[in-house]
Amino acid sequence: MEHRSLPVPDGLDGARVDAGLAKLLGFSRTQAAEIAAAGGARLDGRVVDKSDRLRAGAWLEVSWAPPRTLQVEPIPVPDLGIVHDDDEIVVVDKPAGVAAHPSLGWEGPTVVGALAASGYRISTSGAPERQGVVHRLDAGTSGLMVVAKSEYAYTMLKRAFHDREVEKIYHAVVQGHPDPLAGTIDAPVGRHPRSEWKFAVTIDGKHAVTHYETIEAFPYASLLEIHLETGRTHQIRVHMSAQRHPCAGDTMYGADPTLSARLGLTRQWLHARQLSFTHPGTGEWATYGSDYPEDLQHALDVLSGD
Repeated sequence: MEHRSLPVPDGLDGARVDAGLAKLLGFSRTQAAEIAAAGGARLDGRVVDKSDRLRAGAWLEVSWAPPRTLQVEPIPVPDLGIVHDDDEIVVVDKPAGVAAHPSLGWEGPTVVGALAASGYRISTSGAPERQGVVHRLDAGTSGLMVVAKSEYAYTMLKRAFHDREVEKIYHAVVQGHPDPLAGTIDAPVGRHPRSEWKFAVTIDGKHAVTHYETIEAFPYASLLEIHLETGRTHQIRVHMSAQRHPCAGDTMYGADPTLSARLGLTRQWLHARQLSFTHPGTGEWATYGSDYPEDLQHALDVLSGD
């Protein structure tokens, strides 16, 4: 364990404990909140929660365990699909319940770990736990991801994603019927002001643009095709929730649990359906597709029968 003791400066009088710890000791807001939740913050000898307020001049004692080093664990994922594989890239069809790469707080399988378990040699660019990863999908979102196998491919793909030269098409089932049936949502996305794990449309968020079109309307929901102009964390889920049309099954962002249960959904109905980009090896435009996994197809079948 590591420990620090210091007086609360005047400038942090009235600040939330998690915000104060982040500023004083250089923690991320999430890490500071976790320290407080574990009882690691005391103010004048009294344990305080993350949302409690600091008092100028009070004695602050903080104890925390150093963060564990993130490592790629080669854990096989039998249902990870390999859509395309060559010397430069591997395109995978990621099942739900698998994260893109290791991260603090995630204990489950990862795409990087699954590829390592299958003997794939991935680009060493980037942080060790994110080797070859040029974009991500939420753990609960299924569908297509491309991973770089060579340094050259990593550089080219990273640039292409940054410059928005990649076409990403998602399909989503959302509650209700968007009005209009096709449109664009242009609203900044940032961290939720009252949650450590959620995102929201916020004034000071990052620029985010989502284009959608209704493929089919059902009595209680709609199947949409979505084109992302930007790639913010949880962007589709946040934008659709902000329009009062959350993804079916997405309880984090307001989905109706009754409808989720009727459709047999335990995660958001969101699938990375198609991915297109200039292949770093051939220089040609390449397009890859993915079918709906069983749970999402089942939900569609139920909706179609209504």
